[in-house]
Amino acid sequence: MLAHRVIWSLLFMVGILAVSKQLAPAWKEFISIFTQFRSAIGILLASSFISINWFIFIWAVNSDHVIEASLGYYINPLLNVLLGVLFLKESLTRWQIVSFSLAFVGVGILTMNYGAVPWAALSLGLSFALYGLFKKLVNAGALVGLTIETLLVTPIALLYLYWIHHQPGFSSAFSFTQLDTTVLLVVSGVATAVPLLLFAIGARRISLSLIGFLQYIAPTIMLLLGIFLFNEPFSRVQFLSFLLIWIGLILFTTSKTPAFQRIVSMRSRSKDGQNEKAC
Repeated sequence: MLAHRVIWSLLFMVGILAVSKQLAPAWKEFISIFTQFRSAIGILLASSFISINWFIFIWAVNSDHVIEASLGYYINPLLNVLLGVLFLKESLTRWQIVSFSLAFVGVGILTMNYGAVPWAALSLGLSFALYGLFKKLVNAGALVGLTIETLLVTPIALLYLYWIHHQPGFSSAFSFTQLDTTVLLVVSGVATAVPLLLFAIGARRISLSLIGFLQYIAPTIMLLLGIFLFNEPFSRVQFLSFLLIWIGLILFTTSKTPAFQRIVSMRSRSKDGQNEKAC
């Protein structure tokens, strides 16, 4: 599934570049990226981590871990913050530290409830956060960047498909006899590329705080699908853990808005005034 997802994503991206007559500029940008060591390493690592992320997500969904997969994308924004502090020397406000602590406690409760570390969730969140970190090293447009990322791993995907199709007793799901599965494998490329492209386009048109809220739609849908469609167990302990994570994420997102800053500033001035009267 991962191999097909990579290959069909690349073909879809090349098709978009051809239709929009951007193949020549894309090739120039490709050459420019790989003539700079920093950009070349960045795009290679970004390609690796997004592939790891896709693989873990496919495994999680097919192994009845949809709720755990949704947890991974809930904690991803907080891992972005942690990586920003560690590698980009970004600073945290007091409220952001509180929100990160709440989410950390929520993940800790989930870990104790599982009896084991929720490695799929943490791997999904961390791999996507590292993908975003290394993307910052590459000065490439969304369209060209995604095309290059899929191009780099396509040879591995092709070699794997060639190898597995030559294994004794292997029966391929990609055939005219299983047309429904074949169509789904092809469409997986479109389903992979379109959301990433739309996100890149939308991020330029709306505020950062709104982007933060919108990022939680996908894991929320995954959580609801896991509970109500796939009937995965969802205990009170899990609800409490997710509640702490939700509160942390809402606090983290709203703490960056001007309205929240005004409220904090007003409360701070009010406390200063009360202290002066007491003196």
